[in-house]
Amino acid sequence: MKIVLINGSPKMGDSASGSLLTDLKNCSKDFEGHEIAELGLHTAAVPTDMAEALVNANAIVFACPLYVDGIPGHLLSCLTELERQSQTFLWQTSLWQGHKPLIYGIVNCGFYEGVQAQYALDVLRNWAAKSGCTWGGGIGVGGGGGLTQMPTVKGGHGPKAPVEKALAAMADIISKGKTQENLYVSVAFPRFLYKMAAQRGWRQMIKANGGNTKDLGKCP
Repeated sequence: MKIVLINGSPKMGDSASGSLLTDLKNCSKDFEGHEIAELGLHTAAVPTDMAEALVNANAIVFACPLYVDGIPGHLLSCLTELERQSQTFLWQTSLWQGHKPLIYGIVNCGFYEGVQAQYALDVLRNWAAKSGCTWGGGIGVGGGGGLTQMPTVKGGHGPKAPVEKALAAMADIISKGKTQENLYVSVAFPRFLYKMAAQRGWRQMIKANGGNTKDLGKCP
């Protein structure tokens, strides 16, 4: 089967979404023998070769960060365009003809609780329905702000262990062409320490960009 992994983060590199897709792809036992294609939707424009890349896809996995309880605006624009194409072009060609691809979603959020991604996953599920596809299920990942800094520890241990377990379960589901209920997980890291690390990171970033820490409390 053909599995397409789509990174919907606005970041071109070093994103939590990209890290999650890499971990999903590294479940080599489940994906062995399958064709894996990796694409990126980093701006509001759908690449001209996107439709061709999706031809005969059996499973499409979107990964993106949580933006104000939803998906990033640029990704929503891309999904709107892809939905239009599915109604006017895709059904008239070999693309998706004869089968409905399964759509999966992985949404990471800066909140500690993965369930905060529920509504964003609902957006992807609704898009799948309007585009004539089948919703395969998703994962809401809490603690996404620290995923790229957390080490991967073998043997199912370490702060990313719950996330890796959920990704391994999804990889198994995808490889079998099945569906799952949405899963919501958080990093195995104390909530108060995660919050402290986040606050420290914000202070470091605003100073590095010439700002002042007292400005962090300003409202627009």
